[in-house]
Amino acid sequence: MTKFRPCIDLHDGKVKQIVGSSLSDSGAGLQTNFETDRSSAWFAELYKKDGIKGGHVIMLGKGNESAAKDALSAYPGGLQVGGGINAQNAQEYIEAGASHVIVTSWIFPEGRLDRERLAELVKTVGKEHLVLDLSCKETGHIYQDFDGKTHKVYGKRVENPEGYSGPLYNSKTLDESQMARIISPIWKITTNRWQTIIDIEITKETLEDLAQYCDEFLVHAADVEGKQQGMDEALIMFLAENSPIPVTYAGGAKTLMDLEQCRLFSKGKVDLTIGSALDLFGGKGVKYDDCVRFNKAQG
Repeated sequence: MTKFRPCIDLHDGKVKQIVGSSLSDSGAGLQTNFETDRSSAWFAELYKKDGIKGGHVIMLGKGNESAAKDALSAYPGGLQVGGGINAQNAQEYIEAGASHVIVTSWIFPEGRLDRERLAELVKTVGKEHLVLDLSCKETGHIYQDFDGKTHKVYGKRVENPEGYSGPLYNSKTLDESQMARIISPIWKITTNRWQTIIDIEITKETLEDLAQYCDEFLVHAADVEGKQQGMDEALIMFLAENSPIPVTYAGGAKTLMDLEQCRLFSKGKVDLTIGSALDLFGGKGVKYDDCVRFNKAQG
């Protein structure tokens, strides 16, 4: 059944909530929703007290290693850790108390899947301790024409001009003479703290392939991450239908009802992370205690 998964996002050694799409190497334009002087261990101890397992400690850039290990040692076996993880340091975090390490960019050097690196990770920590982060951005749509043929249209979605009802992208416009129906958005994996979109799509085949190497998937919808403007419901349903292993979705959740909606959309197959909307992180949309009660009700 769908469960609430907590998070501890770390930036410059502090617990923060930020808008994912504002991350950059230079730090310019960073949008911070929340910052606290409470330690990462404080949050970990709270999750431990309430029996909330499978939370994500995410290191957003350098300088967060010590804070991450503090959280892991405060809740051994209860948290996963990601951000800068590779085959050389993965075991170090398992020994520090992580149940799983979360990996993205290191297995996609230069925008391609490096199976040798992936195999090295599995050999180092074991499939049962590995989570692959397939965070993604919407890059287009698959549509079906009136002849029943399917087509892909890529490009960033832009505002529709007045009087136009079809989907519009900056690379191509579809009008009603071409399109019978939209089948699905197209999502591509993002790396480098969601800054880089690589040419690997989130498809049924991709999920089935990568599931051979890991225990779970973590998928941030980077377009809505940290914005509290609603979840990517289509992505949640796609993951529920096509992922052969457990998956956690993150991005856009703003009310307690989103937990119930995630449960309904995914038929209980997808867990949900709530960050910026949570009262623990200064949000007004969701009370942490309500999330704890939700989890207990799921059994």
